[in-house]
Amino acid sequence: MTRRADERGAALLSVLLLVAVMAVIAATALDRLTLAARIAGSAAAVDQGRAYSLAAEQIALRRVADLVTRDPAQLTLAGDWLERDFVLPLPAGEGRARLTDANNCFNLNSLVAETSPGKFSQRAMAVRQFAELMALLGVDRGEAESIAAASADWLDSDSNEAPLGAEDAVYRALEISYLPANRMMADVSEWRAVRGVTFKLFARMKPWICVLPAADPVKLNVNTLTPGRAPLVAMLMPGEISLADARAALAARPAGGYGSSVGFWQTRALERFDPPGGVDEQAGVTSRWLALTVQVRMGDGDLTARSLIDAWGGAPAAGMAPPAIVRRDWGESD
Repeated sequence: MTRRADERGAALLSVLLLVAVMAVIAATALDRLTLAARIAGSAAAVDQGRAYSLAAEQIALRRVADLVTRDPAQLTLAGDWLERDFVLPLPAGEGRARLTDANNCFNLNSLVAETSPGKFSQRAMAVRQFAELMALLGVDRGEAESIAAASADWLDSDSNEAPLGAEDAVYRALEISYLPANRMMADVSEWRAVRGVTFKLFARMKPWICVLPAADPVKLNVNTLTPGRAPLVAMLMPGEISLADARAALAARPAGGYGSSVGFWQTRALERFDPPGGVDEQAGVTSRWLALTVQVRMGDGDLTARSLIDAWGGAPAAGMAPPAIVRRDWGESD
């Protein structure tokens, strides 16, 4: 009798152990199934969010086309389109789109001029303007001049170190060595690799700099530039235009905008200045580049898309071709 009782106990123990193992396996399988379902759901939400953001791009392109068609010679604030959130009616979430003027920043690629396909040489006036902008924003002038020169050396095609600049030898001597790009930048984050650009400096300058896909001189739109961004105007003539003069000129903008660069330079605040050739046109009245930011929220997920719009559509002037998307980035919002 004792032996049979022991056998029954062993059998019961085996059954209980088998049940425990099956329970663990079932729980693990259910957990993985739940995770797979969540991943699939997140992927579907991302795909749907991207589809919504691409639809918003098409709406924005139509809006930009209307703005350009209205007056190809100038772009003003008429229509209340600048930096205004447009709500996107989505069936299962919320979307917002915002257009900003991407001309009103310092294009780092303007530090060089493309002398022949793929060959770049430094633009001396742009280097001075960039150093002036940094100085106006509180960067030590000596440091600003050094970083501006190093930034131009990073972009130009030669290996000749400019005064205060930095070329191959400087970067090779670093603990983790690398070489300058000797080409245009594709993203503003590349500026962090330039000698002297610290995290603190990058954070200070990020709202004022940009990277556009053209090595053209900076050309602001004084019809959309706010007085708070007066340093961009003051930098055009280093050491001459004060921040107060620049703010006054922007604040005096007529309701319909300035009709031309000449009208801007003839304002009371700036009429005593004589901008050199080329600099006068840097205070323009139209914009080629516009930035679109689309934020889509679906359930617990967020998607941010940033697109760069060429309002001229690759043509040499506005109104000759429909606007086009030239760059698109996906990521989290700042």
